Amino acid sequence: ICDFGLARTEELDKTKCMTQEVVTQYYRAPELLLGAHHYSYAIDVWSVGCIFAELLGRRILFQASSPLKQLDLIINLLGSPPLDEIATACDGAKSYIVSKTWRAAKINMLYSLSKNVTHDAAQLLLRMLTWDPRKRITIQQALENNYIHEGRIRYHSCMCRCCFSTPTGRQYTVNLEPVRGFRYDDSDENFCSMRQAKEYMHKLLTEFSQANTVPLRLNHDSPLYKTFATSQVAQAHELPPSPVAWDKL
Repeated sequence: ICDFGLARTEELDKTKCMTQEVVTQYYRAPELLLGAHHYSYAIDVWSVGCIFAELLGRRILFQASSPLKQLDLIINLLGSPPLDEIATACDGAKSYIVSKTWRAAKINMLYSLSKNVTHDAAQLLLRMLTWDPRKRITIQQALENNYIHEGRIRYHSCMCRCCFSTPTGRQYTVNLEPVRGFRYDDSDENFCSMRQAKEYMHKLLTEFSQANTVPLRLNHDSPLYKTFATSQVAQAHELPPSPVAWDKL
């Protein structure tokens, strides 16, 4: 996830209300759609699950025109949630869920995303796309999942440069985790305030824009431009939809 336009800092104090206008709508976790006042990194796991499904199916998994319709699409796939799984939802959102006709989950739809959806892939998706954020798989657990581990083995079997083949078989490196080719910049850990972080980012962007770089230009005459312009990806001019005003429904 690399779009931080609707990101926010972590709030450790659970008594404080957090803004609900975070995450692009198509990838917004149900607790956000249901008006939760506090949330955790579990919302990012949901977003990764949506992206994972999109990579498999080549289309946005939950593509709705409004937050309410977004919620309906989630219900259509995962089924109606028990109230104990939406405990953080506001009263208006709970009433909305109860008022709707009960629906069973349609888990088999995940297998129809692509012919490449294996049982392990579908099970990992299900653990990411879970109503209750407390039951949602964590990032660490996901990295240890069989599907991800199989991907590591496949990568090190033929694509990496750290392992090699011998007459007796493949010799694997001790650590199968990807190794970055550059030092991670951890300077952000020294920020003392949000203001300091914003000033740093403003300075960085200003210096970048003033650098002697080649500007990005789109070739409108390219045969691929029409496909690009009509893609399902959210358009740049779209404003993020505001959260549902549950108390006014």
